[in-house]
Amino acid sequence: MSSGKTRYWLMKSEPEAFSIDDLKRKRQEPWDGVRNYQARNFMRDEMRQGDRIFFYHSNCATPGIVGIAEVATDAYPDPSQFDPKSKYFDPGSSRDKPRWMLVDVKFVKKLKRTISLEELKSHDALAEMPLLRKGNRLSVMPVAANAWTYILGLE
Repeated sequence: MSSGKTRYWLMKSEPEAFSIDDLKRKRQEPWDGVRNYQARNFMRDEMRQGDRIFFYHSNCATPGIVGIAEVATDAYPDPSQFDPKSKYFDPGSSRDKPRWMLVDVKFVKKLKRTISLEELKSHDALAEMPLLRKGNRLSVMPVAANAWTYILGLE
């Protein structure tokens, strides 16, 4: 764990592409394919080893928080941006000036149940969460420490 205060995050993944069970099986995995500048900036500039992550399943029957992960590495260049065969290839990015960064995440635990988006929306205490703001489609976003603790209490 790095020095300083632990930060909290929410990271979205479509379970058909990469689920909490996939992370549990692999233990640790690069969080690749992020192609949004704000999400990239969170990973590059603010995430640190030891930070905690809500693993969120999106674009599925019941979107919601399904597990907890931890930031396992500081940010480094996403290798998929350099691979012409990758759907995440970016011809405008170069190895000396990479455009896209990632962190590795490691499995901590699967929640006993999914804490659904609908349930999260029903709690006034969580009204300020970026996840619950209209139009927010970010795949990586901060979670306030008080919201983190509150959500853990819902499990």
